Amino acid sequence: MKHFYKISGMTCNGCRTNAENTFNNIKGVLKATVNLEEEKAEVEMESHIPIKTLQQEFLNAGLHYTIAEFDPNEKKAEIKPIKKVKGNGVFYCPMHCEGDKTYDLMGDCPVCGMDLVEQPKLIQSVQYTCPMHPEIIQDSPGSCPICGMDLVPLTPEETAESKTYNSLLRKMKISLVFFFFFFFFLPQIYWDWFQLFLTIPIVFYTCWMFFERAWKSIITWNLNMFTLVGIGTGAAFIFSIIGLLFPDVFPQEFKTEEGTVNMYFEATAVILTLVLLGQLLEAKAHSQTSGAIKELLKLAPSETTLIVNGEDKIVSIHSIKKDDLLRVKPGEKIPVDGVIVEGNSHIDESMITGEPIPVDKKEADKVSSGTINGTKSFIMKAEKVGSETLLSQIIQMVSDASRSRAPIQKLADTISRYFVPIVVLVSILTFIIWANFGPDPALVYGFVNAVAVLIIACPCALGLATPMSVMVGVGKGAQNGVLIKNAEALELMNKVNVLITDKTGTLTEGKPSVEKVFAVDGETQSLLESIASLNQYSEHPLALAIVNYAKRNGIELMKATNFEAVAGKGIIGIVNNKNVVLGNQKLFLQLNISVSNSLKKEVLTEQKLGKTVSYIAIDKIALGYVSIYDAIKTSSKEAIKELMDGGVEVIMLTGDNEDTAKAVADELNLSNFKASCLPEDKLEFIKKLQAEGKIVAMAGDGINDAPALAQANVGIAMGTGTDVAIESSEITLVKGDLKGIVKAKNLSQAVMKNIKQNLFFSFAYNVLGVPIAAGIFFPFFGILLSPIIAA
Repeated sequence: MKHFYKISGMTCNGCRTNAENTFNNIKGVLKATVNLEEEKAEVEMESHIPIKTLQQEFLNAGLHYTIAEFDPNEKKAEIKPIKKVKGNGVFYCPMHCEGDKTYDLMGDCPVCGMDLVEQPKLIQSVQYTCPMHPEIIQDSPGSCPICGMDLVPLTPEETAESKTYNSLLRKMKISLVFFFFFFFFLPQIYWDWFQLFLTIPIVFYTCWMFFERAWKSIITWNLNMFTLVGIGTGAAFIFSIIGLLFPDVFPQEFKTEEGTVNMYFEATAVILTLVLLGQLLEAKAHSQTSGAIKELLKLAPSETTLIVNGEDKIVSIHSIKKDDLLRVKPGEKIPVDGVIVEGNSHIDESMITGEPIPVDKKEADKVSSGTINGTKSFIMKAEKVGSETLLSQIIQMVSDASRSRAPIQKLADTISRYFVPIVVLVSILTFIIWANFGPDPALVYGFVNAVAVLIIACPCALGLATPMSVMVGVGKGAQNGVLIKNAEALELMNKVNVLITDKTGTLTEGKPSVEKVFAVDGETQSLLESIASLNQYSEHPLALAIVNYAKRNGIELMKATNFEAVAGKGIIGIVNNKNVVLGNQKLFLQLNISVSNSLKKEVLTEQKLGKTVSYIAIDKIALGYVSIYDAIKTSSKEAIKELMDGGVEVIMLTGDNEDTAKAVADELNLSNFKASCLPEDKLEFIKKLQAEGKIVAMAGDGINDAPALAQANVGIAMGTGTDVAIESSEITLVKGDLKGIVKAKNLSQAVMKNIKQNLFFSFAYNVLGVPIAAGIFFPFFGILLSPIIAA
């Protein structure tokens, strides 16, 4: 009976071998073969074995692969995750041995043996209880239904990360107590037994986890640092016990002048205690490394003021629904994303945009969760709640990106894969060389130096060099308004030498504004009143710009009749009993309205400056024009100069006409631009550059930019743009200006520099440490490295 399975989670040929061996060791399985590339297994059985049994066998073997049965004739297999006991959070390996794979339980990584790290809960929840009646627990503040007392927040649960740290700290204290007893002095006949007594609690309690990890690493053939520690200290401990109980089995070289065997109980205890100290420091480091996410989580308040039937009520932010009215008081954090419906204030948005200057907000302006209100109170309407808020999306993106793998990590992964077997081989060679060519007692020297080689090697230093830096870098980026989706983008940004940028919404504000209204007879107020009154019936963005401009200039709008929008040309209607026309030259030709040469010349001048110009006519007489422009962002010019000074070629691709594109390019000192580009033109242009060996970043904000953003080596979306553009990109700039690209470039350079420093020191440490532990300096300087110093 043949069955076919889809296996998810294998990353290398060793994984394939582990999976195949596990299948073949299951009772009732006759033969199993596993294909790594297709992630499939073909298993021949005596009778059908339930999928649950197979999954449990894999878990027992330390393999957290996902298994699903499927029909080989179907194209896709439905993957159902292995059910595990639900934990308090999501756990992952800090070295990302299995990519972005996560676990539901605390424990150690099945590949490298390191303690799994808990991802902070991405939605903070606060529960409330009664100080008199602790059985009363609810999600929002209020009063106790039993005694009427105000409910108080529950003490936050201890996180898995702190549990790991506290557990290691407790074990460290116990180890130190026994460790310090090694400084007592007793007669030799008692001393060896006393050392054994002191070592047993350290080996079998405080540091037993290292031996468990070593054993698991050997049976799964995922060799790691704990393999070396377990073999080294285990060999020393077992050697000492045999020497204590059966000294006669050892040759004379292993014995002292008194005939006793050299014991290594002290070395075993000290080495294990020092490794435990290393794990303790590492747990502390992980807590600090994930601090960026924790700081972001603190930005969201736990409760807010909900307006119900005109009355204020304090509620948990988790009970807020869309369209709820919320009162935000001075100095309070804004609870969710929404819009101001009453009042105004200035808001500190630095925690999301990275910009320190408070932003003035009034009615109809958007506000974001986590930002801080200034000195005035206002009422807002909730638009996005829970995981939909900008802050929640930022936290999710930072969490995902911090667990992604940078390409440079492949180098460390490849070396780490061969590192442990090479170290074990070096240790064996060390013993053989010392035993045959070393001074007396040669066997003792060989044994001690072989143990030192095992102890000093540290593959974890190689493995942690990249993910530690990535996690910190992604967090720092988020705090400065640069959201990075994955580590690959963070690394590639450092290599980018061409930046393709859209114009509208990227270099410019993306919002049309009226620059001026020109009247041949100088009566601009009258013309503005007519065209604004007519445009109040249009939904076109240019119409809205004209209406807003009129309102800012104190113009009262009049009623218009017979309104008609002529697609692609303009609008017509009657205002104050006069026929009003606003549109381009095609509309005026269609209506047989003549335009004077002087007015045409004025309009042409404006158009060459990149402005959008519409003619104005009253009762079939052309009386002037309105000039509309898309203002260039104040930060664009400075950002482009910094990028070009840093060796990045900046090219503008826009769908606008040649005149508008040239005007913007001239103002920004861009020598290279291309106008009238369709989405496919941008895509092909990027492909051409990539074929020339360029590393291309693309910055855009619209749906039409999505194909180019996806094609570019690094897609950069404006946070003020469309969701499609943001989804298609690897980096999102929250504030939506090019200064964020400069920040991203600088951040990438800093992270890559730090990764290279980490890799250099871990390589240097191991390359120098292993030969020194093997005794390479002994023939020249008489220097040997004690296993304790090695630890």
